[in-house]
Amino acid sequence: MVQKPKGPVVDQAKRRGRPRAYEPGVALGKALDLFRRQGFAATSLDDLSEATGMNRPSLYGAFGDKRELYIKSYQRYREEARAAMVEIFRKEMPLRERLERIYASALTLYLSGETGPRGCFTVVTAASEAISDPEIRAMVLEGLTELDKAFANCFRRAKEKGELPESADPAVLAQLASATVHTIAIRSRARVPRKELEAIVQGAIDVMVGAKG
Repeated sequence: MVQKPKGPVVDQAKRRGRPRAYEPGVALGKALDLFRRQGFAATSLDDLSEATGMNRPSLYGAFGDKRELYIKSYQRYREEARAAMVEIFRKEMPLRERLERIYASALTLYLSGETGPRGCFTVVTAASEAISDPEIRAMVLEGLTELDKAFANCFRRAKEKGELPESADPAVLAQLASATVHTIAIRSRARVPRKELEAIVQGAIDVMVGAKG
């Protein structure tokens, strides 16, 4: 005779817990795409629910409110942008080649998007939110400073190798290099053709490095 186990029978599937019907990383990527395309104010919770496939309670449970999701999206964007550039900044190569590769990578990022060029999250949307939100403002300033420092280091190393004249100021050149990044980000969002953006880049590089002989 088979004895029944004492106590309540626990369903093993329930004990293990139901698997999530979504992947947080994928959902965050969908939210990032939406915020980057529409900005914070124009993106509703209904828009986010539709894009991520998650209802409002699930969104709140996974990411917090809309502002928190926006901040997480911006952090994700910065991490991805940094990862795309880090090797170009670190690897040894001539200054002109380094700048050309940095801007080519930036253009590929800014011109991407299923419905059209999305530009730069920092310049196109986060900079607007920085006006009234101290936390986002701090993140934007941190990103701008980080880019300036990375460029300044490039120009400093190039100067030490004799690629730039003694009169060159790495800090000033870095700000010019960053400003070029920002202008191609804005123009790419306005759907300026890539060839025109590349011409702007080449002109800026000639100013920073010196025209090709």
